[in-house]
Amino acid sequence: MRISLMFFSVFITVIFMSCKYDNGDVPKAVKSSFETKYPNEKEPNWSTDKNDNFEAKFKKDGKDLRADFTPQGKWIETENNIDEEDLPEVIKEYLEKEYDDHKIIEVEEVEHNSKGFFYDVEVSKEKKKKDIMFTKNGTILN
Repeated sequence: MRISLMFFSVFITVIFMSCKYDNGDVPKAVKSSFETKYPNEKEPNWSTDKNDNFEAKFKKDGKDLRADFTPQGKWIETENNIDEEDLPEVIKEYLEKEYDDHKIIEVEEVEHNSKGFFYDVEVSKEKKKKDIMFTKNGTILN
């Protein structure tokens, strides 16, 4: 039993550590791209996502931001969680009308390298999740 518990503990530690990166382990191209995009931000917390992209977590203007970069250093997007009440009225009205029977799981402001700025709203009903992307004026992107 002790051996199993010890093995499990080591396994979890290795898995956890493999997802975190010290600043020295992040490719130079990724760090350089981050520093260019966010010149005054120091020492973000780095990790990788399920697509092996690098994610920098940092604070800017009191907001907790997450910026994603490819391993080659190309900026993908920056996300910021917001409250549902911070959405534009047109989006709140649409969600009330079309998704009243869904639970809102997460709301993010997203700045994307090709899509520009949008709101990403994740809704759920009967264990089925769906992301809906909106422009500021309420146009649906997906």
